[in-house]
Amino acid sequence: MYRSSAIKVTSSDAVVQFTMQQAIFEYYPTTQVVYRFTHRDKHRQFSRACIQKFREALNGFADVQLTQGERAWLQDKCKFFKPAYLDYLQSYRFKPEQISATFLPSSDDPDMGSVKIEVRGPWLETVLWEVPLMACLCEMYFRYAEQDWDYTGQEEQATHKATSLLDARCTFSEFGTRRRRSFVTQDLVVRGLIKARDAHEWKQGFFGTSNVYFAMRYNLNVIGTIAQYVAIAALGDYKDAAGTALDLWSNLYGDGLSVTLTDTFSTEVFYREFDHRRASQWKALRQDSGDPKVFAPRAKRMYEELGMDYTQKAIIFSDGLDFKKAKELNEQCQLLGFKCSFGIGTWLTNDFKMKSSGYEERSKALNIVIKLGSIDGKECVKISDELTKNTGVPEVVTKVKEMFQISVS
Repeated sequence: MYRSSAIKVTSSDAVVQFTMQQAIFEYYPTTQVVYRFTHRDKHRQFSRACIQKFREALNGFADVQLTQGERAWLQDKCKFFKPAYLDYLQSYRFKPEQISATFLPSSDDPDMGSVKIEVRGPWLETVLWEVPLMACLCEMYFRYAEQDWDYTGQEEQATHKATSLLDARCTFSEFGTRRRRSFVTQDLVVRGLIKARDAHEWKQGFFGTSNVYFAMRYNLNVIGTIAQYVAIAALGDYKDAAGTALDLWSNLYGDGLSVTLTDTFSTEVFYREFDHRRASQWKALRQDSGDPKVFAPRAKRMYEELGMDYTQKAIIFSDGLDFKKAKELNEQCQLLGFKCSFGIGTWLTNDFKMKSSGYEERSKALNIVIKLGSIDGKECVKISDELTKNTGVPEVVTKVKEMFQISVS
């Protein structure tokens, strides 16, 4: 049901999940992991029926497989995928038994509560669950738990937003798969973005999408970056994790996929290992947590301290963006001399109003994440540039913060 009507699961993953899977295929094929779900809005509950529908939907993933046409497209458009990996991907099958989803009823109402979700198994297999699992949960929630909305004006809204971004000369990509309201929503949004691009004089401003299926369907660029390297840190030495991850990635992909997140253990810690050699290899930094307005000035100082021309580098902003934030950051980067672009997700693919309010009041998106919890029995930690986004067992988080001399308060 979910597979056929809401998501083309295998090719609808974000491209970063495939590039990560190829890296795991090359370097860590036997490693075992646990992914854990976090719902950041603690006061918002799921219904028992919603979680039951979610479990039923997951069973439909077992029959999904990459088609020959999809493989041919990946081979043609994504030259960084090796034939051996594409062979593996075509043989890959989701295993719903790797997921446990436990409904935890509240004390006030046994039919409302929270959900505990874990994904266990080989990293090589489970890495592809993260994005479609989140997309599936969002869709089930807004289909069965919160229904005071409809698709009225979604394509037109996306066209208006894209036009505003293009008018402001903001280069942007669509990053909205994991927290989209539904597959239909994302399809309407992408069509609206294309309509704005085609009608605008500055067509190159809409750069593409992170969603492989929509890139293929609408002949768009497919956009991705390196993911966080929490697993490499847990497997080895935290102090060398950033450098190890960057070097492994560069050895596999060269400079074709050289955009890196900086906030796995905070941007300041990242810069300690981002030496001249690595800064020369990587063409862009991605800001995904913390105060975006301090990011570009700090990056400028980092490159200058390395004796490098920062105007040849770029920044990709991707944290909680809307038009106002993108416009302000774009203007700041222009003044500094940085190239920049924007990966925009929830504002595009989960921006709705409640029908009962006459489409005046906001229908709030879910604020959910799924992150690596442990790898080969070792706990994983992520320390972002925003305190509320830190993940991991508290005592391990504190230990790692002390190791990196980060404030534990």
